[in-house]
Amino acid sequence: MTLPSAARILVDQLKAQGVRRVTCVPGESYLAVLDALYESGIEVLSCRNEGGAAIMAEAQGKLTGRPGICFVTRGPGATNASHGVHIAMQDSTPMILFVGQVESGMREREAFQELDYKAVFGSMAKWVVEIDSAARMAEHIAHAFRVAMQGRPGPVVVALPEDVLVQTAEAVTVPYIEPARAAPAAEDIARLQALLSRAERPLAIIGGSGWDEGAAGRLAAFAERFDLPVASSFRRASIFPAGHPNYAGDLGIGPDPRLKAMVADADLIILIGGRLSEMPSASYTLLDIPVPSQKLVHVHPGAEELGHVYHPVLAIQAGPIAFTQAMADLRPSARPPWAGRAAQAHADYLDWSGRPRTLPGDFQFGRIVRELSDRLPPDTIICNGAGNYAGWLHRHHRFGAFGSQLAPTSGSMGYGVPAAVIAKAEYPSRTVIAYAGDGCFLMNGQEFATAVQYDLPIIVIVVDNGQYGTIRMHQENHYPGRVIATQLSNPDFAAYARAFGGHGETVRTTGEFFPAFERAVASRRPAILHCFLHPDAQSHARDFVPPADGTPQ
Repeated sequence: MTLPSAARILVDQLKAQGVRRVTCVPGESYLAVLDALYESGIEVLSCRNEGGAAIMAEAQGKLTGRPGICFVTRGPGATNASHGVHIAMQDSTPMILFVGQVESGMREREAFQELDYKAVFGSMAKWVVEIDSAARMAEHIAHAFRVAMQGRPGPVVVALPEDVLVQTAEAVTVPYIEPARAAPAAEDIARLQALLSRAERPLAIIGGSGWDEGAAGRLAAFAERFDLPVASSFRRASIFPAGHPNYAGDLGIGPDPRLKAMVADADLIILIGGRLSEMPSASYTLLDIPVPSQKLVHVHPGAEELGHVYHPVLAIQAGPIAFTQAMADLRPSARPPWAGRAAQAHADYLDWSGRPRTLPGDFQFGRIVRELSDRLPPDTIICNGAGNYAGWLHRHHRFGAFGSQLAPTSGSMGYGVPAAVIAKAEYPSRTVIAYAGDGCFLMNGQEFATAVQYDLPIIVIVVDNGQYGTIRMHQENHYPGRVIATQLSNPDFAAYARAFGGHGETVRTTGEFFPAFERAVASRRPAILHCFLHPDAQSHARDFVPPADGTPQ
């Protein structure tokens, strides 16, 4: 009997874990794996840059809750892919990056494109391992899936020496892995009930990863029973529907001052899934450190996060799924004293999100985001990277369905286009839109070619103000009259789309936008709408972006 190669064992293990799709930039260091993927039944999306491929895998992890899988070659391929690994770590996303490695006998010689992956990725991945024998391939791959999903989810990096991939070993396959999930103890839920019974101004803040549609639904039901206002953390708005009467808004960058005041005024905060890190905490000023003035209940799947920054009165090690299951039977003993606060918070959110400011120029971006939000199907997936343009999106788009937001909490530019590509591959019947600034787009805009190649009709809205707007804004605030390095000279992005075989249109006024958008949809091709925003509109983005020195607005 012919024994399988390590590469074959790897691919068989991926299939055993339910992997249907991988992203990659092909490389000679893992040719054996590419050969094993041939006729494996696993879809392979070949991308134009390892950064884009890794972001696609990270976005796949966000969408599915299972690790997104990416293959890249050694050296420069691995360093390009570090972009996606860092996002996965800060966003708590399950992901596995497989990287090629030089032959084992050449290690420690600084061979061609050799890297010490444990040193390179050690601070940005949950686990980094180099396979040293074919016999251990299945063991390590199975462990990688567990590490990526269990506790606080995150990325794993697996290095594949070229010679090991062609070694043979007995076929071993670990069955489909369901991650172990910590569940709250009965006394934790009883203590939560007691804290709620004594509260007068409670507020729930939701975030993190590990949610599914069932958990989101149970949370909404819990909020309804207790008439509890619920705020979402930075770029986690699609966990809770914007139209729900208990939704208090997005506690992200530049939130509604009324929502910030509600946090400050709360006597009990229930933080579920998130870490309340720098962006949603207004640079760690919303809650006192280390002991908040509000009573804090912190629910998180990673024990290492409980008490890491904020010391809670009740720490519950549990993910959102287990926690919402455990609290499904909680009922208020009487009409709560805070009745009506959720309704007021929701009215404030509708007012805040529904009032776009008038901007300089003929293209009113806030009005377009607000109106497009109402026109789109509720399950439309909205993707974006980083930049001032995202502030209008976060304020004025009302996310209506679970899993409809793909955006990096790490604030990484270049995320939107590759995220949209993988979202359309995962959900071909759903509308998928990527918003991108002109600077943001060109950091991974080459993946528009991937969308064309695989016939994935995403719509990219490029907002062009001819500058790195966020940095320019901070520059003008802190060093007035000394602008440097932030001006951009851009191509014709509509022509760029057409050059790849997609649909491209130029939009200079508000009135031109919606007819152009409808034509982009009707084209059934990947499309770019090149929209021109007046450069001075960045001054209005101060509502959305904190000052560079970190002080809250």
